[in-house]
Amino acid sequence: MATYVLVHGGGHGGWCWQAVARRMRARGQEVYTPTLTGLGERAHLLSAAVDLELQITDVVKLLEFEDLRDVILVGHSYGGMVITGVADRATERVGQLVYLDAAYPQNGQSLVDHAGPMMLAARARSRVVDGIELVLFPGEDPLNYYGVTDPAQLAWMKPKLTPHPWQCFEQKLVLRNEAAMRAIPQSFICCSFHMDDAGRAALKALAKGRYWEVDTGHDLMISEPEKVAELLLGLAVERG
Repeated sequence: MATYVLVHGGGHGGWCWQAVARRMRARGQEVYTPTLTGLGERAHLLSAAVDLELQITDVVKLLEFEDLRDVILVGHSYGGMVITGVADRATERVGQLVYLDAAYPQNGQSLVDHAGPMMLAARARSRVVDGIELVLFPGEDPLNYYGVTDPAQLAWMKPKLTPHPWQCFEQKLVLRNEAAMRAIPQSFICCSFHMDDAGRAALKALAKGRYWEVDTGHDLMISEPEKVAELLLGLAVERG
């Protein structure tokens, strides 16, 4: 049995992993799907203190309090920023990193630095609520980006999406233990149409054979849960 921690992206919550986690648990795996502070069922905890560093701490504390080790840590989209920070802060607890159509940041980089045009387009529709700048409001056409087209899946996810604090996306990631973090085995699962040739080549070089493409939209854990589950399960077999 392997232990997986699946970290969602912007505007989502642990709920987005339900179909993937169900399949993996049925195969005997231990799967955690934390929701980052201020999002999903934890939206009532939204405050001006919610930023990238706090959301990294959310996952670090999960690893510590559940005493998890040799974890296969998976991040989707913005979750790539989070898992990179988690692996830097809790290197000894992470056995593998998996970037699921996710940001792969460098030290000192924010998500805005990593994906500027996309993030600035999202900020153009931001709103300030209770003094907090929020982006990715449900209903503001984010689903074209998420890439989900099945009507039943869209109906399921729409009421669960929540706006995300902008400062999470503009805060720069500070790595304190980068050499050890980069030495952790890393895999990349990407949506093929999102990736240009240069980006694909760069990730393949980093992955050293641990690179896969899935022909679907950005929210592949919703649109292709069986495929995602099988790929993640394969990493545990490889490790074993």
